[in-house]
Amino acid sequence: MTSGELILLIIISVIGFIFIMLGVLFLLGKGTFLIAGYNTMSKEEKAAYDEKKLTQFIGTITLPIGLTTPLVAIGGIYHLTWMIWLYVVIVVGLSVFAIIYTNTKNRFKKTKDEKHQE
Repeated sequence: MTSGELILLIIISVIGFIFIMLGVLFLLGKGTFLIAGYNTMSKEEKAAYDEKKLTQFIGTITLPIGLTTPLVAIGGIYHLTWMIWLYVVIVVGLSVFAIIYTNTKNRFKKTKDEKHQE
């Protein structure tokens, strides 16, 4: 392994670690300010959403991306392009799934009962 490959592995591993930490943060129900779109809503609009469900879903998408990020470095170092493509398929697949899932059926909106409990 050359020094350039080692640097590549370290940088990509740090990026993967950041995604893993964000995934854990989201799974704990925290970090709504990091969710694009949600963080720009008014307080009234935010009150209509279940923050915990939303952040946990984002965590379930973010965590696998972080865990598979090292595939890029490993694939690059050992010239295994299939690993890089596998990572691309995973990220694109999870992203498309997340976009479709979050934008259908108001999955993260609070029910009338949940709104009245506050």
